[in-house]
Amino acid sequence: MQNNQAIPFNKENFKQILSKQFAWVIVVSVPGALIAEYFNVPLAWFLGPMLVTSVVTLGGVKTKMPKLVLSTILIFLGLYIGNYIDKSLFSQIHQWIWTSSIMFGYIVISVLLVSKYLQKFSGYGKKTSVFSAAPGALGPLLLLAEDEKSDLSQVATAHLIRLIIIITVFPFIVNSLYTTDNINIVETIDTNQNILHLFILVILSVILIMLFDKLKIPAALLAGTLVASGFLQITDIASYKLPDNIVNYCLLILGASVGCRFANKTFKEIAKNTAHSFIATMFLVILGLMAAFVASLVIEKNFFTLLLSYCPGGIYEVAVIAIFFDLDPEFVSFHHIIRLLMILFVVPVILKIMGKKKPA
Repeated sequence: MQNNQAIPFNKENFKQILSKQFAWVIVVSVPGALIAEYFNVPLAWFLGPMLVTSVVTLGGVKTKMPKLVLSTILIFLGLYIGNYIDKSLFSQIHQWIWTSSIMFGYIVISVLLVSKYLQKFSGYGKKTSVFSAAPGALGPLLLLAEDEKSDLSQVATAHLIRLIIIITVFPFIVNSLYTTDNINIVETIDTNQNILHLFILVILSVILIMLFDKLKIPAALLAGTLVASGFLQITDIASYKLPDNIVNYCLLILGASVGCRFANKTFKEIAKNTAHSFIATMFLVILGLMAAFVASLVIEKNFFTLLLSYCPGGIYEVAVIAIFFDLDPEFVSFHHIIRLLMILFVVPVILKIMGKKKPA
């Protein structure tokens, strides 16, 4: 039986850490990160491992990212984002109602338009096209798609191609157009930090993650660490800034984990779906751009922060872009958690409405 716990403490997951498949991931990811860094690629420690691992995995090398390793680094990334939360956040939350409402409209329009395109031009079935059109939430959507007897391979491939396009292209776009002295995650770290604070942060995060996971809250790893880190910082109980090299290692694992998702897929399968997935992605990006513009009329925020908030990419992957460019990671992460919840509500409703329509 597959273990779907947010933090999977079991014998099988510990064995995966010592497996040959994970060894391959490390062997190819480290050089990938160093080469990308040498050529000054933005988010080098993320994009380098992601691209190299994707190619190697599609080439037939068996790779696997142990869920325990991935869960651990996602906790640390969540704690890093949580450092951005302070008391001033409460003065902004009332504005987020507007941006969340815009998110709802963005999701509904995206699913309706993109699913219609996929249905008409790519030959996707009605239900498969709806699941493939949703701007994110691949994991939960695959479970729904399985229940609805949709083509899981087509849904997964469409989302993976979109994810690769988004998180490869967006850093270069932001790097080219967004001029600020804040770019890069390098900050001065206090060397006299209390290690006990880190221990408290991790313990509370694990407790909340397990609670949120039990309550079936999407993105429990990120939500749990953000709540834990934010609460402890606002109450001045504990605060700990992770060193930059630790964050780089987290980015390496996260990037490599994206590449590992191409296991059991081939270049031929990817090539077959690339054209339509690319066009669908462009639709979603343009709609996201429009949503960000509307949001900029009702809230004072950096436009790139809003653009990332409505970006149809993975919640953790987009969060690291926000961290790297110092674009309100807590704001971006909040909106992607909201996006997940809305997608899980909108998609079943749209499927139900479509099911009631009589064929012409």
